[in-house]
Amino acid sequence: MTLWYTRPLTGPVAIDYDVMAVQASGPHDAVSDVNAFWMAHDPAVPGGSVLARPRDGRFASYDGLETYYVGIGGNRNTTTRMRRYVGRAGDRPLLPQHDRRDPAAMLVPNRWTHIRLIASGREIAVERDGVRLFTLDDAAPYRRGWFGLRTTRSHLRVRSLRITTLTR
Repeated sequence: MTLWYTRPLTGPVAIDYDVMAVQASGPHDAVSDVNAFWMAHDPAVPGGSVLARPRDGRFASYDGLETYYVGIGGNRNTTTRMRRYVGRAGDRPLLPQHDRRDPAAMLVPNRWTHIRLIASGREIAVERDGVRLFTLDDAAPYRRGWFGLRTTRSHLRVRSLRITTLTR
């Protein structure tokens, strides 16, 4: 599922929140998939609203968006990736430097982690606990769009969400 913030954001912006991947005895307690979209818009609908059309939750149903995406601990906590979606079905470009498989980039069960997503002009970035995971110098940045938290078959807790306008 994706939980969308209902108002569009205009950059430069930072999105901060804390998240915990819960591993206990629940049926969906899997340490996996702390995912987010930011500056997301749907070029196929007037105004670009990601809320204008339903999606079925499959990863491919988001391919038509133009957005930034991060997946921390994806694929059952084996990958951490950042992508710039270009709005074409089946086309989710992944730069080699934005595909991490090292233990330091994965989730730790039952531990609060602070995430910061940045869209500041050409600078697009993801920070985790104050450490930069990814940076993208985007020559054609997405400057307006929606923010959404996405997960699949896991149990997440989220707190302290803050959206801040950045000064240049």
